Amino acid sequence: MDFKDKVVLITGASGGIGACCALHFAKLSAKLALVGRNEEKLKEVIDQCENISGDKPLKIIADISVEDDNNRIVTETINFFGKIDVLVNNAGMVLMAGLMDDITNYDRISATNIRGTYLLTQHAIPHLIETKGNIVIVSSILSTVPLPALMPYCMTKAALDMFTKCVALEMAPKGVRVNSVNPGPVATNLFIAAGVSDDLNKGLYDNMKESMPLRKIATGEDIANMVVFLASDSASCITGSFHVMDCGLHLGDPVLRA
Repeated sequence: MDFKDKVVLITGASGGIGACCALHFAKLSAKLALVGRNEEKLKEVIDQCENISGDKPLKIIADISVEDDNNRIVTETINFFGKIDVLVNNAGMVLMAGLMDDITNYDRISATNIRGTYLLTQHAIPHLIETKGNIVIVSSILSTVPLPALMPYCMTKAALDMFTKCVALEMAPKGVRVNSVNPGPVATNLFIAAGVSDDLNKGLYDNMKESMPLRKIATGEDIANMVVFLASDSASCITGSFHVMDCGLHLGDPVLRA
């Protein structure tokens, strides 16, 4: 698998799954445009990618929840590389909120998880049509598994799954593929970024690990492997699909145990 001369645009690349994707694509010689809000963390990822491939990725400090930033992300990528072959819609946020919490929680999370992704995709599509490129969206198993404590997050990920289907169907005649990766719990700093303490974060992951049928938690590298596969020519016949990577969480508990 080789991405030599392919331009890959990744949002949310300053940490977690996005950073793992960037490093994986760098190993495969891709030209990278990396988007993030935290300049210091994004620079660390860029330096690691440059050490791996010898090529310095394009750094774009932007927030996809800001409407004008989405056009700028694509414009800067095209001005620097001249094309886009792969868009990895990874940027997202999570907030602990249920039905009776303030509606601004939903407004904040949907601005990034839905609206920002929608707008960035709109701006990128003309360039992806030119290259017969593809889109990989990082969704979540919580698009189909309800978790009331994360209700706005679940809602936005469900919307992303339908977005994947609709864009895949609309763009298929243009030769552009669109697929989704739907992780379960992943060992990243997502909950810490949402305000959870280190101790509580560790307790959450320990408890989740015990509830997984496979008794393990996926890593960012696990998810990146699937993202890279879907973006590659090896997946040339795959579009509009969802790839669940949750260590069996969606299976639930068996009614009868041996």
